[in-house]
Amino acid sequence: MDTDLQSQTIRDFGRQWTAYTDNSGYYGSVDLLADMIAPFLVPSDFAGKRVGDIGSGTGRIVGMLLGAGAAQVVAVEPSEAYAVLRENLATAGERVVAMNILGEQLPAGLDLDLIVSMGVLHHIPEPDPTVRAAFNALAPGGRCLVWLYAWEGNGLYLSLVQPLRLVTKRLPQWALAGVSHVLNWMLDIYILACRFIPLPKRAYVEHVIGHFDRDKRYLVIYDQLNPAYAKYYTKQEAEGLLKRAGFVNVETHHRHGYSWTVVGSRPA
Repeated sequence: MDTDLQSQTIRDFGRQWTAYTDNSGYYGSVDLLADMIAPFLVPSDFAGKRVGDIGSGTGRIVGMLLGAGAAQVVAVEPSEAYAVLRENLATAGERVVAMNILGEQLPAGLDLDLIVSMGVLHHIPEPDPTVRAAFNALAPGGRCLVWLYAWEGNGLYLSLVQPLRLVTKRLPQWALAGVSHVLNWMLDIYILACRFIPLPKRAYVEHVIGHFDRDKRYLVIYDQLNPAYAKYYTKQEAEGLLKRAGFVNVETHHRHGYSWTVVGSRPA
């Protein structure tokens, strides 16, 4: 494993999530959760269940799961954002069990009903140990759902962003913030244009980022440019992540043409 790259990525997200801690609006809503987990799950599937969340950051996804009625969420966050996670979810009490560990260190035998990992595995250079840990933490018959950046459908976007990331992932926070603000102004224009012109990623604009408050759109841009490591998965690679860990009935959904939602079950 490239431990230096993994450690740097964790530090990058720790810096990000201690600077930007708010999860309000559609960005942290159960409605967005419903969009992210479709068509395999609906929010009511979490009601009364014990759920794991790998890569919890500031607790955004954990808050969604609690809002959907989860009985308890095991929240895993390895970075310094763990303190923000605890603070943001303090009112949840024993409904949240927070762990300041790597995803691959999630204890086996937790008998969780469901595990999710949203936008995290594509930032782990070698994610297989984390997916195996998820498998071992589930109860027999439990399900794991992950959300990943997709290679398919992102050709034009990557041709622009990947060269930019060669610079931005090395910038100090104040400079990266400045770049992100400039790009956010450009995104304002793009969102407006998508109302009238069928531009690339129009579905994503209409169904996801166009619903975010402007400060959360800025955060999405910052999130794309900040981490040391990010991988865009082909469909075959996305399926392979779960299949190699032993998951069965693995299915994929090309969400809004830019990402993969992947689900699999631990055999009963």
